[in-house]
Amino acid sequence: MTVWALGINHTTAPLDLRGRFAFALDQIAPTLHGLRQALGQGGASVETAIISTCNRTEIYCAGERPALDSTLGWLAHSGGVSPAVLREHSYILEHGPVARHAFRVASGLDSMVLGEAQILGQMKDAVRAAESAGALGSTLNQLFQRSFAVAKEVRTSTEIGAHSISMAAAAVRLASQLFEDLGRTRVLFIGAGEMIELCATHFAARNPRQIAIANRTLERGEKLATRFGGSVMRLADLPERLHEFDIVVSCTASSLPIVGLGAVERALKKRRHRPMFMVDLAVPRDIEPEVKQLDDVYLYTVDDLASVVQTAQANRQAAVAQAEAIIDAGVQSFMHWLDQRHPEHGVVPLIRQIQDQADVWRAIELDRARKRLAKGEDIDTVLDALSRGLAQKMLHGTLAELRAGDASTRAQTADTAARLFLRSQSKKTL
Repeated sequence: MTVWALGINHTTAPLDLRGRFAFALDQIAPTLHGLRQALGQGGASVETAIISTCNRTEIYCAGERPALDSTLGWLAHSGGVSPAVLREHSYILEHGPVARHAFRVASGLDSMVLGEAQILGQMKDAVRAAESAGALGSTLNQLFQRSFAVAKEVRTSTEIGAHSISMAAAAVRLASQLFEDLGRTRVLFIGAGEMIELCATHFAARNPRQIAIANRTLERGEKLATRFGGSVMRLADLPERLHEFDIVVSCTASSLPIVGLGAVERALKKRRHRPMFMVDLAVPRDIEPEVKQLDDVYLYTVDDLASVVQTAQANRQAAVAQAEAIIDAGVQSFMHWLDQRHPEHGVVPLIRQIQDQADVWRAIELDRARKRLAKGEDIDTVLDALSRGLAQKMLHGTLAELRAGDASTRAQTADTAARLFLRSQSKKTL
């Protein structure tokens, strides 16, 4: 079994190219189905997962043998570009470097905002989507679960997230440079997802005169608007009301721009060319790029914010080195686990069966204990019964074998049982 990965991110590909490979969360399941069909290896099932955010699209795979060219070809076709163009802007990883990359991504070391925590939640969403689609097997599951564990250790053991400036905070900082008093501004948020919620939180802290949420689904928009004391509108009302707002922040999952050049031009005319500050955090774009050429519009994309969010990076270099050491240890552990799953290690299926059986026994005893506790039985009595029940189940097969068969068979069983169950005692006597 081997693992490989293919990806593009904010350091390798421009925004418009990344937009061609953006997959909404509800698109992941059918997309993974098509990818697995394209990568079918002689009927063998290839494990797959896709992480798609504003700053990256990455494919992770596990199979009996790597299929790097096929993976590249499939992704290129899905984005409508040639494999040569995609290869020029992508990174292709295999085996150990895959684990290192996944661990760095989860830990926020590969993000535009060094140490940002949002990517970890996005990775977890991607894993849940892959699980729901039936595309995630034991190898990729181990890779991602270990990624999450490494990320947690990095965050609790280092100051990697200290002094980081999020996209939302950067947007507020830039808006403050244009408008002397944000308390006099009217702010429109287009969308109602996690990024918009984060941005709304930052802007609301500056007490703007008005906050409005425009969303395709009014119910979700109303929920967010109520939280910040704002109003809600339909996306269809944007062209007629855009002129009312000084600041517009957009981040939706739309495949086509929501705010066009013509709509902004008409809004500026109604505003008598008072300036507008616009932030497009969506990939693909929500706001047509030509809007940036208008004299009275200050439009920023996720890539434009890069220089702002990189401040204070020097203060975190020590934390980065510490985080990399944690990641190194995690990579070594994962590769050892992966090596143990090589076909020549015939014990792997048996280990899995033993673990599954132990889980069944544990579930039975836990269920029994919970029912007894619900009836009000003494907790010490219940715990004693739980431990005895587990011990009996785990020892039953061995004890039965020790009592069965001829003398020679019993002697061999006794020797094996002693090595398995009395190892710690025998070490103490040495």
